[in-house]
Amino acid sequence: MNDFQDKVAIVTGAGSGIGAAIARELAERGAIVIAADLDLPAAQEVAGEIRADGGHAHAVEVDVADAEAAERLVAFAVETGGGLHLAVNNAGIGGPNENVADYPLDGWKQVIDVNLNGVFYGMKYQIAAMLNSGGGAIVNISSIGGRQPTPGMGAYESSKAAVDSVTRWAAIELAAHGIRVNAVAPGPVLT
Repeated sequence: MNDFQDKVAIVTGAGSGIGAAIARELAERGAIVIAADLDLPAAQEVAGEIRADGGHAHAVEVDVADAEAAERLVAFAVETGGGLHLAVNNAGIGGPNENVADYPLDGWKQVIDVNLNGVFYGMKYQIAAMLNSGGGAIVNISSIGGRQPTPGMGAYESSKAAVDSVTRWAAIELAAHGIRVNAVAPGPVLT
């Protein structure tokens, strides 16, 4: 299937796990993939594998918790591929496993910055580029953890529940403008 032929797709957290699998699948289906990850060598490896299989991919180092980095990532996608049509905001971290009263403040901030703010920053800049490209689709990777709490995982689960909420907010606003916004909530995976 080449249903994404010549479409430009950003995938954050593309250096491993779910993000790498999504990047490979989009490339197999014809997309020009921007494989973004904080771990540049990992993103380069995935992009290299995609190219070796005949696909189109570029690796970019990005810290999704940095709004300016998110803006630069979108600018790179537009400059490289001529537009932006798809985005998968997948980058995320688990954070410390602690009870509420013992949860470290810096751990809470880091999880919220990556898992929630990273999705918001990504969408903020992806939306403008997609509007200029005539529409598109955004998929935010949430988690079953956002719906089924587990002791010790409060920051992660809170951030993922908030991803569901920010996704609904964007979906309602953008439906009339040709941009679909959805969240996918995987269960545990061995990555």
